[in-house]
Amino acid sequence: MWAFNVTDVFQKIEVLRSNADLVLNSKEIVLAPDLPARDVAVLEFKAHPPKKGFSTDEGQARMLHDLASIELQAMELGLRTLAEFPEAPDAFKEELWKITVSESEHLEMCLTEIEALGFKWGDWPINCGLWTSVSREDSLIDRILIVHRYLEGSGLDAGDTLLRRLAGVDAVAVRKAVKIINTEEIGHVQFGSDWYVNFCQKENIDPNEDFEKRMDRLRGILPKRISPISRELRKKSGFTDNEILYLEKLRESFLDKDSIWKKTNN
Repeated sequence: MWAFNVTDVFQKIEVLRSNADLVLNSKEIVLAPDLPARDVAVLEFKAHPPKKGFSTDEGQARMLHDLASIELQAMELGLRTLAEFPEAPDAFKEELWKITVSESEHLEMCLTEIEALGFKWGDWPINCGLWTSVSREDSLIDRILIVHRYLEGSGLDAGDTLLRRLAGVDAVAVRKAVKIINTEEIGHVQFGSDWYVNFCQKENIDPNEDFEKRMDRLRGILPKRISPISRELRKKSGFTDNEILYLEKLRESFLDKDSIWKKTNN
């Protein structure tokens, strides 16, 4: 059984962790569903209710709920890559499996802290925007760039911003959980950086030239990320100066478009 087809979030975690042999030894492509199964409401962002500030338990729980949704999708995206690229090298698959299990631990941590604050998974709607950023037409290099370098890399930036915001409120347990997750995500992104270079070189592609070209081709389908780029965390996770500069310019273009949209619609 593949966890992205399981509805209950707690059962998803259990099914994932108990099926290492199935996942790592699969020899045939298993196509993932258009959307993973969910036990909570899935709505577009514009239909989500307003958020409360981090100074409230509800605001902290809502943030963790959003983070849980991200970790859930990260877990399922790792699994999806393993399902759709069974021909990938064993070393790649084994490392990605460990990361996928780590994502499940991050998800479980978020769910535990949500309940500690007096709320539960499903109290708010979620979105599956990360899942829909990939497609069955992706190459393995595309998938690595999208999931581990763009989506998870953007998560490092957002986590850095979250920690600064949480520093000013009474949220010791929540801040600790976010810090653990963000610190461990550095290794997940480094995995993407290392294997991106590895696979580029195997295909006689210069990764220094490929990053910008591939991002230019993919950027139209990727969710817009406007958190400030954390140069420190990006460098720790294998990004070059030129790649960071590209991402900073991309962020500026998102901010400019957002500003134009707001002016047009006000």
